[in-house]
Amino acid sequence: MFVRNIQLDGFRNYRQASIQLSEGANVIIGQNAHGKTNLLEAVYFLSAGRSFRSAAEKDFIAFGGDSAYIKADIVSGGREQTLEARFFPGRRREIRANGVKLSKLSDLTGKLTTVFFGPDDLEMVKGGAAVRRKMMDQCLCQLRPAYAAALSEFNRLYDRKTRILRDYREKPSMLELLDDFDQRLAAQSARLIHYRAAFTLKLSRRAAEIHNDFSGGGEALSIGYKTVGGINAAEMAAEQVYSELLKHQKAHRQAELRSGLCLSGAHKDDLEIEIDGVSARRFASQGQARTAAVSIKLAERDIHCDEAGEYPVLLLDDVLSELDAQRQGFILSRIAQGQVLITCCDESSVSNSAGASVLRVADGRIIL
Repeated sequence: MFVRNIQLDGFRNYRQASIQLSEGANVIIGQNAHGKTNLLEAVYFLSAGRSFRSAAEKDFIAFGGDSAYIKADIVSGGREQTLEARFFPGRRREIRANGVKLSKLSDLTGKLTTVFFGPDDLEMVKGGAAVRRKMMDQCLCQLRPAYAAALSEFNRLYDRKTRILRDYREKPSMLELLDDFDQRLAAQSARLIHYRAAFTLKLSRRAAEIHNDFSGGGEALSIGYKTVGGINAAEMAAEQVYSELLKHQKAHRQAELRSGLCLSGAHKDDLEIEIDGVSARRFASQGQARTAAVSIKLAERDIHCDEAGEYPVLLLDDVLSELDAQRQGFILSRIAQGQVLITCCDESSVSNSAGASVLRVADGRIIL
């Protein structure tokens, strides 16, 4: 799987650009805020239908522009395909695959898959649970159309229930809706938790193997899945998880009403990462945390390959400069297969990428 070329018109700071990419490593060099990450974002959007940034789609449109356009010719599953996305102010975006407009986001699944690794992902081990949930969601939305649909519905229900808990004192009649939203939220949470628990088992096995190589056999990495109420989702069917979630909701109803917060559901999930049986979040050194984060992202890439039979496009956004020479070398040695887009401020960060295609970016333009 690889992106053969990508065209950007009015996207972020790219007024117009047509970029040819190598099937192997592509090193994108340029100063900060000149458009390197924007290029990765465009590729990622065509794979996931969303950005890896917390940004509104109106921000995709260049300042002063009236629309934005992304088009890529890709090879996936041995087939030539074309993906397009258009953005307009005040209107829903439009995504097409091989000229056909997609009616729902899940139709994009499997066309192009990517794994994104940015500086924020280095906080995967030491940071908050939201970083780890985001990693799971990004991967599973590309692997499982049903997961993407469940996540979208969960987010909608969560927002509605939160509004009820926040505003019911002024509008007591809103409480009449709470039981219905509890049941529907529990149902979607159970689906997400079921997928996440199964994914974590694969992730833990793969990441442990990579981490063992990375550390020279000196440390053991393990990853466990944690959800509300101590529910052991790895050993339960989705129906059992749903039943347990309803019990948890009932037990926490009064606490939710007092706090105005939704205390039960998949939004409370986390991954428990341990090194040699000890919590990595609490006790790992910065170096250990970075080694674990790299191992997890490379494991995510391998899971995609296991599922699809080909490597996804790997997007590395200025992370090599954050790592020491040993970790840089390990990443570069592990990504010899498949297409990779690497951004950096200078070539010295990727000096070991022999034969890489080099692109230079300045002010939203590709400099030949």
